[in-house]
Amino acid sequence: MSTIYKIFRPGEWAEAQVQGSFAGSADDLRDGFIHFSTAEQLEGTAARHFAGEADLVLAQVDGAHLGEALRWEESRGGKLFPHLYAALPLAAVTRTWTLPIVDGVHQFPKDLI
Repeated sequence: MSTIYKIFRPGEWAEAQVQGSFAGSADDLRDGFIHFSTAEQLEGTAARHFAGEADLVLAQVDGAHLGEALRWEESRGGKLFPHLYAALPLAAVTRTWTLPIVDGVHQFPKDLI
């Protein structure tokens, strides 16, 4: 399994559950693809794009389920990030967590792949 992660705001996650897929956040729609992170990139993504936001949902996604629409492209700091050029089917989501904030920092699960 090629595991990648998506951080959702509560309303985005709720809407995705109703629709059965996720077309993207406002930032995703602006950029033309859905932004994902690897486990190693999550803390930086949360700090940069979700600082101080409570009740976030972290979704673990099986990237192998996404086919050729998933591309690894250079982004922040020259590192490769996973970008999805299609809607995310919730069938590809294998697990979710809520992200608590402690002392202003999001706390990530210790058992990320």
